[in-house]
Amino acid sequence: MSAKRNVEIFTAGCPICEEAVTQLRDALCHDCDITVYDLNKGCETNECREKAKTYNIKSVPAVVIDGKPASCCSGKGIDIDAVKRECGIR
Repeated sequence: MSAKRNVEIFTAGCPICEEAVTQLRDALCHDCDITVYDLNKGCETNECREKAKTYNIKSVPAVVIDGKPASCCSGKGIDIDAVKRECGIR
């Protein structure tokens, strides 16, 4: 039997994020301890936004497993230089 995993899902509460949460809940083990943080709403203690900063979350939805950002979600975000290049801005 594998160890219980602590899975944190960071969202913005939008339909795309909510669909991702549904898919993750269906796909993950039933033993996983899943916590969903809606960064748009925030939380009473601001813990969710502090955790997002600690984990270097730059876009949502994002997943953290046992305190480590999943490879799909680590340090991603808007690539300003790529956008500027596509807009023809130097």
